[in-house]
Amino acid sequence: MPDRKYDLVVIGAGIVGLASAMEILKRHPALRLAVLDKEEQIAQHQTGHNSGVIHSGIYYAPGSLKAKLCVSGKQKLIQFCQEHDIPYELCGKIIVATTEEELPRLQNIYERGLANGVPGVELIGPERIREIEPECEGIRAIWSPTTGIVDFGRVALAYADEVQARGGEILTGHEVFDIKQQDGVYNLETSRGVVASKYIVSCAGLYADRIAEMTGAPKYPKIVPFRGDYYVLRPEKRHLVRGLIYPVPDPRFPFLGVHFTRRMDGEVWLGPNAVLAFAREGYRRTDFNARDLLEAVTYRGFGLLAWRYWRMGLEEMYRDFSKVAFLAALKRYVPAIRAEDMLPGPSGVRAQALAPDGSLVDDFVFNRSGNALHVRNAPSPAATSSLAIGEVIAATAAKAFDLPTPVAH
Repeated sequence: MPDRKYDLVVIGAGIVGLASAMEILKRHPALRLAVLDKEEQIAQHQTGHNSGVIHSGIYYAPGSLKAKLCVSGKQKLIQFCQEHDIPYELCGKIIVATTEEELPRLQNIYERGLANGVPGVELIGPERIREIEPECEGIRAIWSPTTGIVDFGRVALAYADEVQARGGEILTGHEVFDIKQQDGVYNLETSRGVVASKYIVSCAGLYADRIAEMTGAPKYPKIVPFRGDYYVLRPEKRHLVRGLIYPVPDPRFPFLGVHFTRRMDGEVWLGPNAVLAFAREGYRRTDFNARDLLEAVTYRGFGLLAWRYWRMGLEEMYRDFSKVAFLAALKRYVPAIRAEDMLPGPSGVRAQALAPDGSLVDDFVFNRSGNALHVRNAPSPAATSSLAIGEVIAATAAKAFDLPTPVAH
């Protein structure tokens, strides 16, 4: 017999799972809802390891879910922060071209920003670059004044408070090992007993594909973990970076490249690189999980990705172990940085959905299997977009599960 019974269970107490639970309870306050998480504290993985940037929506293909949900989600996030006294800062971001060959790509990003309705974006030259970031060098840049920073861990805690205030439960330390369906009910076998629920919303991040398979959903796209390591600027050198300095994305490589990120606590993060993690929770170079690594390297999609980007992949691996190489990438933008200014920093693991043809799944992906909804791919800017994603999940759940709508009084 199940130890606990609910109408709906959300798997994953990261920022997307909590936002989805909060929005579902707003719309359906009578639901018995619980959020399960394998860790003893919420927001311990992607939410707790991200760079803290409130993205404006400038990069994403017009019409994509990322573009729409980032632009709308950012406004909702700022309003939420204001209502809950969560500090944030719209410090602005410059995307810097350092070579002539980058200029067409910079122009394309600028046009995307305009198409996506990102406020205030402008193309600027070297003099304006130095006004905004005195130590930065570039031949042209995009200025995005409404890009900002926030502590997403603190935002997630506020979401969790809202979930509980609306009658939802948050069950930490409940790792889901298996899911069986019987008589229209899902029985979730967890590390702390069986939890029964009529409906499931999975926001499992690094384990999204495995949870999906447990409910009979397709095994693809698979999650492949990529670790990103940061350095931090020595405190007395933080003046070298005022806000956010980003590169023009390189089409030869599927990830963004190193950048400069000011944090709410005053720290300045340098990075990250992007290398295959040898475990789904492989935050250190020495972390290793045989199942995770074997799944990744034997997956056809990963083999095709590695073949396509082998040269850039080797460069990223070299940079991961070479401070000199990492420094060289940073000095393209801020020449005044020296090796002694760089201190070892944190790392994160990105849950990247990878298609069988070797292509990185770029957009957010949501799908349904029976009475289970799955967030299959939610990389950056998912934290910025979390409230908008929560609204999509809640609306989809209401329709897919035919959830009762409360009667207005």
